[in-house]
Amino acid sequence: MQKTRLDTARIRAARRVIDPIFLDTPLYRCEALEPDLGCMVSIKLETANPVRSFKARGTELVASLLADNGSRAAVCASAGNLGQALAWSGRGRGLDVTVVASRFATAAKLDRIRALDARLELVDGDHELARERAAAIAQHDGIRLVEDSLDIETCEGAATIGLELVGTVPSFDTVLIALGGGALATGVGHVVKAMAPEVEVICIQPLGAPAMTHSWRRRRVVTTDSTNTIADGVAGRRPIPAVLDDLLLVADDAVLVQEASIITGMRMLLEHAGLVVEPSAALGVAAILEDRDRFAGRHVVTIVCGSNVDVAAYHRWVGAAPLHRS
Repeated sequence: MQKTRLDTARIRAARRVIDPIFLDTPLYRCEALEPDLGCMVSIKLETANPVRSFKARGTELVASLLADNGSRAAVCASAGNLGQALAWSGRGRGLDVTVVASRFATAAKLDRIRALDARLELVDGDHELARERAAAIAQHDGIRLVEDSLDIETCEGAATIGLELVGTVPSFDTVLIALGGGALATGVGHVVKAMAPEVEVICIQPLGAPAMTHSWRRRRVVTTDSTNTIADGVAGRRPIPAVLDDLLLVADDAVLVQEASIITGMRMLLEHAGLVVEPSAALGVAAILEDRDRFAGRHVVTIVCGSNVDVAAYHRWVGAAPLHRS
């Protein structure tokens, strides 16, 4: 494999820094999903932790480095999950954390950021505007700007999931990864391609937020003017060039799925796996639903990456979605 920015030795070392509460998350076959999906399905559950997403694997590395260097403050832009994770990791190490988010972000995520003692600043725009504001704060205050997916710690923290996947029994043929900024996809993809290159790495985005997928397909950065998806955790418009370069080396495919399939995937994870998940976490199931023939006969692992969801919105989505039947 050609070299990405990531380093497997550093990823192994990361496990010694990350709080064990975020490591060795459940991985299990979910037979109840299989009749509707037509393939063997295993779930890697990244929601059973204090911030209910995989993001703290990366923020644990960031916060540890900052504390070791005597830094006392950091700022990030977040759709919600990174902000919670950085707030949690920073609080445990005595860091002052500022999170910039869109005023239209999921209210439950914003409430949790506040509850974790972070300073929250809201902008009247989308995540890209929040990124610009966070960068301005970092420059003005002279503090660390934590940039999800660009900062290698966020990718290598996520990559520890890959270490937990490879070498499992029974082995799997395909891993399905939600694609937003790219930390999860490039992190897990790096480890899988380095240690189990025969496994297909497939990244999934919503049709309403396709920038990184279009960029992967065209092998150059493609931006969009807007997004239109309930999967707020992956709704970016401006891919980071360095992250795209890594993704091009580790992803075998990048696919787009419809909103109806995302909602059906959320409902199936509730009904068949007992899991309440946010839309981004259902992208893997949505990809199988839209192309059953492709996955027939395979053993597929889907990473359930987050469960921070607005309860009222969740009930609207899941209650309205007819269950897909094969």
